[in-house]
Amino acid sequence: MDLDDFRWLLTDEGQALLAEATALVAEGASPLAAGAALRRTTTAERAATALTQVNLRARAVEKFGPSAARMYFTPDALEQATRLRVARHRAARATAFGARTLIDLGCGIGGDLVAAAEAGLVCAGVDLDPVRVAVAEANLAALGLPGAVQVADATEVDHTGFDLAFADPARRSGAGRSFRVEDWTPPWSWVTRLLGRDACVKVAPGIPHALVPDGVEAEWVSDAGEVKEAALWAGRTATVRRRATVIGAGGLATLTDEDDPGRDAVGVREIGGYLYEPDGAVIRAGLVTAVAAGVDGGLIDAKIAYVTADASFRTPFARGYRVLERLPYREKQLKAALRERGIGRLTIKKRGVDVAPEALRRRLALRGDAEATVVLTRVAGEGTALLVEPF
Repeated sequence: MDLDDFRWLLTDEGQALLAEATALVAEGASPLAAGAALRRTTTAERAATALTQVNLRARAVEKFGPSAARMYFTPDALEQATRLRVARHRAARATAFGARTLIDLGCGIGGDLVAAAEAGLVCAGVDLDPVRVAVAEANLAALGLPGAVQVADATEVDHTGFDLAFADPARRSGAGRSFRVEDWTPPWSWVTRLLGRDACVKVAPGIPHALVPDGVEAEWVSDAGEVKEAALWAGRTATVRRRATVIGAGGLATLTDEDDPGRDAVGVREIGGYLYEPDGAVIRAGLVTAVAAGVDGGLIDAKIAYVTADASFRTPFARGYRVLERLPYREKQLKAALRERGIGRLTIKKRGVDVAPEALRRRLALRGDAEATVVLTRVAGEGTALLVEPF
């Protein structure tokens, strides 16, 4: 979709076609049938533009919820956009810090601008892509939110007049997605300069701890059990060194390095009656031992991100399992033990061992009416199979 196509989509004629395309898809029309119906009154290109937008809105519900039905997207920008619940958390942190104004340096389709405007921040966004700028502007208007957006190079914008600068560098090279900071746009050198002031930069969750500049807080965020991103908070917004934030159905919880007594204080211990699987954000933040301390437990192995304890604890930072028994680790004996217990449906969780769960499940060829969960891992360096029950 080019800029002219998108601008046409915002006209009365374009909106009417978009409404017709939405209705056709809602009624269950196939893409072929919907396209044919639309082409009776418009060109093939415009029919495709409308149908693409309908499909993107459907895909965007996972990230933007009900708001997606009124918003506009491009395929690549939707993929890169922040999930709205995560963006709202970030906007809430900005307002808690005391920010009243925010500039988004590389705003894309405006997902973070939407969250910032919702939080009451006076916000502005810039992006090099004219189509994304037009989409971001349209999204703010569609949701009735204030904000200014313009085409500009983030690296040349004077952002000193804003309380907080936010950036989400593109992490792609000519070969596709890249995990090398040298391939970012804007580059890592610009990011580090930006982090010399009150700023927040969205980065990939795999960012090495050693890459985080001194005095900068790294926050890893998971939503509904999936690690979505990391964010670097700088200047007065940095309050700790490492933070794990977990967003779930019950709300939001956060854990920091100040809650972590360290590996020596927690230690490695024998498997107790309960096993805890820390959230991915906790693992990325290096705060597994903080979870262990929180459940009055210890590690099962010095290098494995599982925690064990003697009591049942509810924690937003880990999923808990009751340990029912140890099973043989070798495949032949494990198969016999599972069959003996009548287990036909098996969930396999693994950590620290070279096992492909799907391939193992096929080889086990289980039959039975019972359902179970097996954890394959290392305990004190030895391969171990644990029959567990989630709670």
